Amino acid sequence: MLNDALIAAEFQEARETIYLNAASTGPLPRRAVERLAAFNAKRAQPWTISFEEQFGGLARARELCARLIGASPDEIALTPNTSGGIHIAARVLPVAPGRVILSHDGEFPANVYPWMAMHRVRGTPFEQVPLRDGLPDHEALLARIARGDVGVVAISWVSFVSGDKADLARLGEACRRHGSWLAVDAIQGVGAAPLDVRDCHIDILSCGAQKWLCGPWGTAFTYVRRDLIARLDAETGGWLSMRYSDNFGRMLDYDATYFDDARKFEIATIAYQDFIGLNASLELLFEIGPRPIAAQVDALAARLLDGIASIPGLRPLTPAAPARRAGIVACAADQLGRVSQRLTEAGVVHGIRGGVLRFAPHFYNTADEIDRTLDVLRG
Repeated sequence: MLNDALIAAEFQEARETIYLNAASTGPLPRRAVERLAAFNAKRAQPWTISFEEQFGGLARARELCARLIGASPDEIALTPNTSGGIHIAARVLPVAPGRVILSHDGEFPANVYPWMAMHRVRGTPFEQVPLRDGLPDHEALLARIARGDVGVVAISWVSFVSGDKADLARLGEACRRHGSWLAVDAIQGVGAAPLDVRDCHIDILSCGAQKWLCGPWGTAFTYVRRDLIARLDAETGGWLSMRYSDNFGRMLDYDATYFDDARKFEIATIAYQDFIGLNASLELLFEIGPRPIAAQVDALAARLLDGIASIPGLRPLTPAAPARRAGIVACAADQLGRVSQRLTEAGVVHGIRGGVLRFAPHFYNTADEIDRTLDVLRG
């Protein structure tokens, strides 16, 4: 059971409309807004910010992000966005000659262009498995992996268009069996559904925090499997990647020895204040409970999907099976522009991606809001 009074207090503004767009940008909870404001007020007097407060906020972020996905803090690198982590994967994962990078068609561009660049610069083949009925074809992907020449599988856990969710445990087992690295873009799943990176044999995972984690823009994290960290060359000269970067008394030693944890993939200064705000958001998520949140998201998505399936002129794209979806509910619509306009006029905030309507209810939404949205869709 969710603490509705707490949620209402933290997301008062979001409840003044029907906000079903967490897959685009999650609203900041009140405590994050207040903590950001307090830290930024101190920024006007930087001499009031201690070293421990500044760098301790980053350490706390690594701890909370690790807890979200079943990792340890030393496996977490902080980045300003999901793209940062994808670029780390594309830069550092070794791909032997003759092996390919494999992905789905329909991926978000941030998870395509870095691999295309890898093909252009290194000549590594890049393949995309075609969609089937508008959805990622997981069986075809697994069959392609089984041919034994795939170096990296680079996919999204949850499709940003359809909301289709991959079975990462099954995929990770296939990658392990056939000698492929698994790199995951998890931004559309973490916060909406539970995930354990160890159970799924994930090598590198990248996740922005501005969507389902309700964090500030400019906050993200990258997980690198512990036994890979020492094996991978960060291939950067980032000063914050080096082991004495947090010891200002030794800065001029110029000791180019990386940290022995995932901080070796952090390149330069990031927005301290934004991660202070993220910590507040994540603490709220843990206070409410990731699994109760996931259950609420699942129930709301199922309610919305069932209702859409009964409305003439709407055709659900998101799979109905709970194992194949997270929080996103997508559907094709006759007269898409008119339907979208009607939703907007009724105060239902939604998205359009890939020519389909996209809804993304989160734990701050209610069953009543879903029913009101369905009433609008029925016209």
